[in-house]
Amino acid sequence: MTVSPHTPTIADIMQTSPVIPVLVVHDAADARPMAEALVKGGLRVLEVTLRTPAALDAIREMRKVEGAIVGAGTVVSAAQFADAMDAGSEFIVSPGLTETIARPILDSGVPFLPGIANAGDIMRGLDLGLTHFKFFPAEASGGLKALKALAAPFYQAKFCPTGGITEASAPEWLAFGPVLCVGGSWIVGATHAETETRAHAASGLRG
Repeated sequence: MTVSPHTPTIADIMQTSPVIPVLVVHDAADARPMAEALVKGGLRVLEVTLRTPAALDAIREMRKVEGAIVGAGTVVSAAQFADAMDAGSEFIVSPGLTETIARPILDSGVPFLPGIANAGDIMRGLDLGLTHFKFFPAEASGGLKALKALAAPFYQAKFCPTGGITEASAPEWLAFGPVLCVGGSWIVGATHAETETRAHAASGLRG
């Protein structure tokens, strides 16, 4: 499971859009039109969480959408990583960071965004050669004040806060230099037209 040398880095992916939609897809038939609405609205990076039986098929469907960069989230095991890659995932997001989950992903070369919540997590990531992290769960872990305190001693680290971020709070997070993007679950609306409208608004949220 190796990737092309032309694959974008996790830094490239994190700087593509200010918001990465965190998607829980229950019906794979919804996946492609959902992705089309998000991309049309200006959000190209899509994280499909592996929380439903439809998730892997949803990734396959979303990969058919021109311009979409589709990854798998909530990856917690090597088996899930293998399944996500087989489905065509272009990046991997995990809720936490252990060497067991990180090693096969790093060996593959696929862009990887592991979750961290404290200084020990970041130090473990740095030991593995990682500098880009998902701060999760962002609000429950102390919010922006906590991330600013964590970022101070780890000047080389960049973050994507996820968990409790809203359209109202996102600009404040994005105004903090080490934050390259935020993850959000508020983007998907009741209709694809509403999703596109929300995506368009989110694509302009850079602080």
